[in-house]
Amino acid sequence: MTIALFTSRITAAQDIETLVMPGEVIAGHLELESECSSCHKLFDKEGQRQLCMDCHEDIGSDVEQQRGYHGLRAEAQTDQCSSCHTDHEGRDATIVILDTDTFDHRFTDFPLADSHTEAQCEDCHAADSVYRETAAECVDCHSEDQPHQEVMGTECGTCHQPTEWLEAIFDHETTEFPLLGKHRDAVCLDCHEDRTFPKPPTTCFGCHESDDQHEGRNGEECKTCHNPTDWTDTSFDHRRDTDFDLLGKHALLECKDCHSEDPYADKLEPVCITCHLEDDNHDAHNGEECGTCHNNSDWTESTFVHDLQTDYALNGAHKEVVCNECHIEPIFEVALNTTCDSCHLDDDAHEKSLGTQCENCHTEVSWQDPVFFDHELTTFPLLGKHSEQECEGCHTNQAFGDTASDCVDCHNEENPHRGNFDRACGECHNPVAWDKWTFDHDLQTDFPLAGAHETVTCDDCHRSALEKIKAIDGSCRTCHRTHDIHDGEFGANCGRCHTANSFTEVRSIQ
Repeated sequence: MTIALFTSRITAAQDIETLVMPGEVIAGHLELESECSSCHKLFDKEGQRQLCMDCHEDIGSDVEQQRGYHGLRAEAQTDQCSSCHTDHEGRDATIVILDTDTFDHRFTDFPLADSHTEAQCEDCHAADSVYRETAAECVDCHSEDQPHQEVMGTECGTCHQPTEWLEAIFDHETTEFPLLGKHRDAVCLDCHEDRTFPKPPTTCFGCHESDDQHEGRNGEECKTCHNPTDWTDTSFDHRRDTDFDLLGKHALLECKDCHSEDPYADKLEPVCITCHLEDDNHDAHNGEECGTCHNNSDWTESTFVHDLQTDYALNGAHKEVVCNECHIEPIFEVALNTTCDSCHLDDDAHEKSLGTQCENCHTEVSWQDPVFFDHELTTFPLLGKHSEQECEGCHTNQAFGDTASDCVDCHNEENPHRGNFDRACGECHNPVAWDKWTFDHDLQTDFPLAGAHETVTCDDCHRSALEKIKAIDGSCRTCHRTHDIHDGEFGANCGRCHTANSFTEVRSIQ
């Protein structure tokens, strides 16, 4: 009985509320109009706020989590919803009162800052849309303004800010390509021309191919020589980075003077002949060890010191000769003999007659003068007038060893004896004076000269060959037959009457 009575009272109260409803609800609440309890809690006016939150869950969540307009407004935490949103004003009534002139956007999840403060509501909020449902991401409003061809994602705030849309605050240090040197002065579009910032070229050549003054001939490893501090300043150290230190004239060369069109593929051997083959005036005659004679300071000046670097010092006229006058064959292939005849065989005026000891007579100062040959060391020492003679006075040619050494070989035209004496001129004459003979007839023959015989000349008796005279008996009539007035009557022993002192003087016969 009691339960039935209580139930009937509630029903009656509800009917009364319905009957006393102040007016029609808005169109959005129409389906709830017949159920007052959906918005009103019987006998609990304070509980009405919770009913609103239960129905408008998104608002309730904002309030609970203190976000959005209702969550950020302090009064929304305690005031009744109806204090702002009065219903029962009719189907077309507006219970959401928004004054765009006074609305404070700070009480939203998207405070207006910088350039956004200049925007009008309709610039972001579409007509007839729920403002709280308006997207808050940059790309939602600026998709048509972004030039990145949708490759940058939607995190626009990573680089841009509302102060100035075109001003990027991206920290390049967070990438795999930190900006160093002159790269720090570059603007984004200097490298990212198509605005597709992810994965641009990270190699020097990728961006600077058009700036490559080497036209690709030095390869793509630009950092080998250049750095981002100064593109025109090369950091390549030929001494440090290669096995070939640039010294002397090499330090003044440009890369292309030595390196071909593709220096990274065409590796140079660090030897002189690699670059100077066409400059080799020796035509490869002196081999490929150019550094033996030349240096980096002056290619045309030889530094080879023959006296120190070989076993054959160059003295006298040898100092003036050029290499190939002696080194006719390739110098590093054929070792030269150091004897005079090895080079001067064709110059030997003696026709090999004097052997190969040229230094016995000649010096390196001059091949022809002075000649210091000592004739005393030969079988024909120069004595008397012979010592005053020039070589050519006796030697008609340079084959000195073939020169005859008999007196008659040189003095035959001066011989007054018409061949009556043999070739032993030295038995009578000596080199001191040709006309001062020293023959002693008394001692050197079997016919001593006595008396008038001492004053006669050789030719007075020697009218035929010596060999023939030596064969006669030595009697007076041998020479004085024509003088014999006796016509041989007294025989051949003239000495019985005559003496050697005078032919006409007759001595007494004993």
